Amino acid sequence: MKSAGVVAMARLGALIEAVAQPAYVWMFGLATYGIYMALWAAVNIVSNVADLAMTSAMQRAIPQATTEERAHSALKTALILGMVPSIVIAIGVSLFASPVAAMFNAAPKDRDSLVLAVTVFAWALPMWTFVELATSASRARKAFGPEVRLRIFWEQIVRLLMAGAAWLAGWMTMGLIIAHLASLAITALLGWRLLSRYYDVRLLIRAPFDREVFRDLLATGFGILPANIAARAFSDVPPLLLNMMLPGAAGASAAGLFGIARKIASIPLIVRHSLHYVIQPLAAEQAMHDKQHINPIYGFASRLSMILLLPMSLLLALLAGPILLLFPPEAAAAAPLIVVLTLARGINSIAGPANGILQMLQPRILPTANAVLGIAVWALVTWLLWNGNGALAMAWGVACGVFVMEWLALIELWHTDRIHPFAPPFAAGLGLMGGLTLLIWAALGSHQPFPLWLDIVLPIVAALVLVWLGLRFVLTARERQSLGRIGTRLGLNQP
Repeated sequence: MKSAGVVAMARLGALIEAVAQPAYVWMFGLATYGIYMALWAAVNIVSNVADLAMTSAMQRAIPQATTEERAHSALKTALILGMVPSIVIAIGVSLFASPVAAMFNAAPKDRDSLVLAVTVFAWALPMWTFVELATSASRARKAFGPEVRLRIFWEQIVRLLMAGAAWLAGWMTMGLIIAHLASLAITALLGWRLLSRYYDVRLLIRAPFDREVFRDLLATGFGILPANIAARAFSDVPPLLLNMMLPGAAGASAAGLFGIARKIASIPLIVRHSLHYVIQPLAAEQAMHDKQHINPIYGFASRLSMILLLPMSLLLALLAGPILLLFPPEAAAAAPLIVVLTLARGINSIAGPANGILQMLQPRILPTANAVLGIAVWALVTWLLWNGNGALAMAWGVACGVFVMEWLALIELWHTDRIHPFAPPFAAGLGLMGGLTLLIWAALGSHQPFPLWLDIVLPIVAALVLVWLGLRFVLTARERQSLGRIGTRLGLNQP
């Protein structure tokens, strides 16, 4: 609980991005923001392929290493395997920037600088891959807070400041590109500093190249890679596809709308990722002794996820309209996308960190099968709904695909290892949280508009009350005590 709390506090830096997003749209326009989101989405998805899932493989290899030399050998091997493909791809994209740029749709004002933008932005790939690898290595040491602060807080602050300076200088598309690269360069330097805190750099340099470690990392990485690609694809491929499938400025604007909705819907992931980051190395350690020891941790994480994520998702869905008032008027079309994506996050919270545990215990066949099936459902739903609204169809497809992938992981854990979160008081907690969530949505989700201040206040009050009731009546007495001073101040430890 302490580790999850550290990660959650660090991930509050994601709120900086939520504030920065309307600023980017106001400064550069929806279409320019959309092409930037499409390029960044392309970097993210390619990075998840090029790193060969070394970020996840380290979560298993380093905690299970029997000596420090073997742990450093695993890190050294993972850095080489992850970085070399990224550098090669960046060189290739820079050399062939013109045909790559032709794959993207942009507004006329951004078209002339698109080839230059692709040439320069290609180098975001190796920088981001290194940040992912360095922070993942610290997480494997159970150092959860520093890596999230680095990736979320410092990266976002530098990017916002640089983007503001570029806008004042009159740069448009290239302003966002340069600001992003500058933030990644600084974050990568801080990532190396983070590595040196948790690993011995001299031992890392002279660590032997162990064939057994190499085989284990590759086998684990290739087993997890399809699931990692799928998880990233659900976030980053939709704006990329929308940009490519809809012509001209329409493609850029649709990518921007989906990007806005995705960023807002990602706020509940502060909780999800906090639990996910903590439970992966713990599950890998427990798998070496007795897998049944994972059950109480998983049960607690699942109920806590449900208690916090359901109200957060409900709150964002109810506040979609008021939130979009912060953006230019054309962003109002993102409201239904926010509702679909955030409510999907809430429903999936019930499964808890099932996918993360499955990757540690069954890293080869099952995550791959789940990823393939999830993507198939995503494509089918999007295709069936496409003729209405492309961006909304994509949101429904993503929501259904992620649902299938998350819940299959839970079912498979139960079947293969008898690991599940359903021990009491899970059922009572689900009844309480699910029932109250439905009641609040029925009361506030379809009402005649109140005054704006009441439209904002009522959902916030309802969400806070729902969280308190969940913490008080869904967690056990021992679990409430693990909340420490926060539990005492909220009156959760009363008999």
